[in-house]
Amino acid sequence: MPNQPQYCAIVIGASSAIAQQLIMQLSNDEQIQIVYAISRQHTNPKIGPKVEPLTCDNSEAAILASLKQIDIHLPIRYVFVCNGFLHGKHAITQAEITPEKRLEDITPENVLAVMQSNMLVPLMWLKHLVHRLPPKLESHVVIFSARVGSIQDNQLGGWYSYRASKAALNMMIKNAAIEYGRRLKQVKIISFHPGTTDTPLSRPFQANVAKEKLFAAEFVATQLLSLLPSYPPNGQASFIDWQGQAIDW
Repeated sequence: MPNQPQYCAIVIGASSAIAQQLIMQLSNDEQIQIVYAISRQHTNPKIGPKVEPLTCDNSEAAILASLKQIDIHLPIRYVFVCNGFLHGKHAITQAEITPEKRLEDITPENVLAVMQSNMLVPLMWLKHLVHRLPPKLESHVVIFSARVGSIQDNQLGGWYSYRASKAALNMMIKNAAIEYGRRLKQVKIISFHPGTTDTPLSRPFQANVAKEKLFAAEFVATQLLSLLPSYPPNGQASFIDWQGQAIDW
């Protein structure tokens, strides 16, 4: 369609299954001219002519370098921060980490590593995106959180580092949204719980998940994109699940 406004989108943590689906679906949006797929390592080839892969180790210097590579002439319409860490070998510490089941499982090193991945990395993106998002055009910043980060919803305990990192992330999102509301009134920030999705992140913990509650990455990406028009900028963060239902902070 002629004379349609053109935008770009940014997907951070682009190697995850949900991120890959978001990239594919955003590439089919006629108003999105470029999708910047940002990841620590790119093991997949470029997906289509609209996708621009960028490598970023999520240090503050690398985040700034990545943002400098984004076309300043294309307003940013969407940002999706999909990165997160639950278990496995941590990219920075190289430690093998699993969710703690009891207090005796906690180590300071692992707590700090999980906090750095799940809270500090998204916060650093929010810090520097404030200078790059369009001040007068509506845009959405979606950061992947988790229902287990809800303090009110916690009935089972356990998973100390992961729960705490997502709760801390949610507090940072609420803080940032208030400041964004003063500085960038057209930006809406969303803390998003995708549900249990069939990805390597959740695979070791799927045994007790009902079949109808285990989602394909394509379904989650479709749900998320369909929800965004219902959340216009209002100077506040929203914490929602894949259905668009509010979650208690």
